[in-house]
Amino acid sequence: MSAPRTVPADFVRRAAEIAAGGGFDLGFPLDAAGVSAAVLRDATARITPDQLSRFTQAAWQLTDDELFGLGAAPVPRGTFKLVSLALIHTPDLGSALERITDVTRALPGMPAMRLEAGDATTRLLVRVPDRAQALPPASALAADRLLIDFVMMVLHRFAAWLVGRRMRLVALELPYPTPDPALAKNYDAIFGVPVGFGAEVAALEFDSALLRAPIVQTEETLLAYLRESPNLIFSERDYDSSAATQVRKVLEAGVRGRTSTADDIAEMLSISAPHLRRLLRQEGTSLNQLREEVLRDAAVSGLGRGESVDELSARLGFSEPSAFRRAFKRWTGETPGAYR
Repeated sequence: MSAPRTVPADFVRRAAEIAAGGGFDLGFPLDAAGVSAAVLRDATARITPDQLSRFTQAAWQLTDDELFGLGAAPVPRGTFKLVSLALIHTPDLGSALERITDVTRALPGMPAMRLEAGDATTRLLVRVPDRAQALPPASALAADRLLIDFVMMVLHRFAAWLVGRRMRLVALELPYPTPDPALAKNYDAIFGVPVGFGAEVAALEFDSALLRAPIVQTEETLLAYLRESPNLIFSERDYDSSAATQVRKVLEAGVRGRTSTADDIAEMLSISAPHLRRLLRQEGTSLNQLREEVLRDAAVSGLGRGESVDELSARLGFSEPSAFRRAFKRWTGETPGAYR
């Protein structure tokens, strides 16, 4: 079984900072997720999708708000289910997106949405309304940014799930300044397209042909999806079929990614090794980078499950535990003991 892909802990870190600024304690969600103070101090730390899901579920339970206090007004638990039921019976993605723009107008806590359909591309615009809660200015700005990040990811991935195929973006724009370069790169990985910052309004832009994609999900599959919420949103990457994703799947299948050569993987994908390298280069990555990411994610997940350094070192194909420790420090900036 492959290790789950890790995600930046930045979402949890920022949520905790915003809560603290508003006099709110997120100790219970952090404990539920097994996220330590050391992780919160490190802007580049990573956690598993399961940890992020447990944090979100505990925050929902604590606040009784599906936007955990980030919205203009509370969004009672169960709202996402009701909205989803309103979308599942539409004939195609265009109808579903039109409906969600109508539904959100009746929900004061939700960002306002508008669909701009064009001949070639369509834009789904998302704007955060003025908030009713009194937050310090810095916390209010940070809350708006975090809310936009969360809503854009949910919209992108849930739309892909509705039609059962990848929702390849043409562009994604966010209405705030570019963050730290390392974090900005994470946005590109999450959405599968270079993300533009400093826009007037948040927007998902995609090929207008996708509007005609039929809804393939049912109430039964929706209920199964919601039972896993929000784990699938955080762990799935919108049915990605890029070369990098295919290579990752090959590497994850064995985890001991060091044993797979470019020739081996190219043969599995029925392409030549030079063509594989070229595709990965066009996507801004390489076989070595993907191999490191797979090993890193397996290491973080293994430590979270309680595996020892010796066990992980052997399972991931390192020559000795000290080599694993050096690699882990390079990946995360911390030793395995400190990270645990």
